[in-house]
Amino acid sequence: MMYSIEIKAITEIDQQQIDEIMALSAQIPEFDSGYQQQEFERRLTGNACLLLLAFVEGELAGFKLGYALDEHCFYSWLGGVLPDYRSLGLARSMLEAQERWATQAGYKQIQVKTRNQFRSMLNMLISHKYQVVDFRAEPGHIADNRLYLEKSMY
Repeated sequence: MMYSIEIKAITEIDQQQIDEIMALSAQIPEFDSGYQQQEFERRLTGNACLLLLAFVEGELAGFKLGYALDEHCFYSWLGGVLPDYRSLGLARSMLEAQERWATQAGYKQIQVKTRNQFRSMLNMLISHKYQVVDFRAEPGHIADNRLYLEKSMY
């Protein structure tokens, strides 16, 4: 079955959108401890931002949020797709939309951080030519180790 899928891009993020992202991320199982309002404000205030919202049949199904680290580097910070909407290619579509936007905005690279346990995210990033540039071992379990990746946009 084909679904109607729309990716909406927002560059002026307001309180309503932050509330929407916080509510959506609370429904994504991988986000065991959600971010607080202050963390959104700290990361987004004063930075160029891009929020992508994925809709399936008009229903909000996922998001991808990033911001400028500087004039050359965009950081893909937070994103996810609700479990009921996975396997529709939404994460891939949002990643590709983010890359197109970042390229058009003049960024030279995109950075992202993930964990070993998020294999589908890691596989998607590697298949889109992101390269591991750093690694941080986390005490406890190998699945929590953090991987830092970058992609050159030229």
